[in-house]
Amino acid sequence: MATRTWKLGKKMSKPKSLEWRKDQIPSELIELKGHIEQLPLHLRQKLLPLCERLHHYTRLHSRLLRIAQDAVDQLQLDAKYMQFDVEATRRERDELLREIRGLDEEMQ
Repeated sequence: MATRTWKLGKKMSKPKSLEWRKDQIPSELIELKGHIEQLPLHLRQKLLPLCERLHHYTRLHSRLLRIAQDAVDQLQLDAKYMQFDVEATRRERDELLREIRGLDEEMQ
């Protein structure tokens, strides 16, 4: 299959294979597709496109879920870093306050 190009000469990726990878979709959907493929041609022609669309939405859902989980993981890590920074800033503030009080006591 030839690669497609944009107007500016940039290459587009090849279209993804229509083959289903068993690790990407629920076993029930694979089983459903198997049953649909055994139906008479006129029914298969009606149901297979719907099954393909369901496969597409399932993959999209899984991808969005992974993206959301990655975002949550990153947010949790950022929160830990921020908590560390806040605690370090408080320690620095407390140390400076002790130094200021010590200077004030020396001047009196």
